[in-house]
Amino acid sequence: MAAARDLGAHGVRTRTGSIADCVRVDGVPSLARARNDPAQYDDLAHVWWDLSGPFALLHAIAEARGALIPRAQRPDAVLVDLACGAGLLAPHVRHLGYRHVGLDITASALRLAKMHDVHPVRADVLALPLPDGIADVVVAGEILEHVTDLQQAVAEATRVLRPGGTLVLDTLADTRLSRVLAVHIAERIPGGAPKGIHDPALFVNRAGLRAACADGGVAIELHGLRPTLAALLRRQDKMRVVRTWSTAVLFQGHGVKEVPR
Repeated sequence: MAAARDLGAHGVRTRTGSIADCVRVDGVPSLARARNDPAQYDDLAHVWWDLSGPFALLHAIAEARGALIPRAQRPDAVLVDLACGAGLLAPHVRHLGYRHVGLDITASALRLAKMHDVHPVRADVLALPLPDGIADVVVAGEILEHVTDLQQAVAEATRVLRPGGTLVLDTLADTRLSRVLAVHIAERIPGGAPKGIHDPALFVNRAGLRAACADGGVAIELHGLRPTLAALLRRQDKMRVVRTWSTAVLFQGHGVKEVPR
């Protein structure tokens, strides 16, 4: 029988029902969580800034994300970081001249983000408590594959982005290859995804993402990312990612919101 579905914060869908739908949380041997359960981030709060821990790949992706963000073009420019987690983007943008505002539903992560000069706001990415056009840059890093309503998440991201502002995102593609690599394999290798952190049913349709961005006035350009072979073989001091031609697994997107004529 199919497992029941529940809706949680960030419009996050978790699986309940069969014990097969649950996973053990690394570092918390007695605790089982449903796939995509946001409470996992509380369980893992102590390893957010461990560069060789379960979030090693997220640190590498954050560095690649930061490389897509332009320098601020005006005083008091604002960067809105959706699902900012513990502020992993902060070291890669603090020299660019933005007021870095981070939104997340996980209070423990926001406390850590604040320690890295992020202005924390506890909020759901499907209903941002921000006015239209407030942001010079909006970043949606590793969140779109966790939400139940992709179109609404993108609509909110583009709503708060000012005309001429930059949208930057990264996520996982809705493909068989992505499900195999990002879930079945990545959850079993050191430095890969924490067990149960993703529900592959929520992985992102790239055509749908392009259409949702276009509806918000952003022509999004996509390109793939992959870990370096040396990183996967643990021959580097930290995880690193590089661009690749394929967007079939992990990919980035960036674009500029059109300016009305």
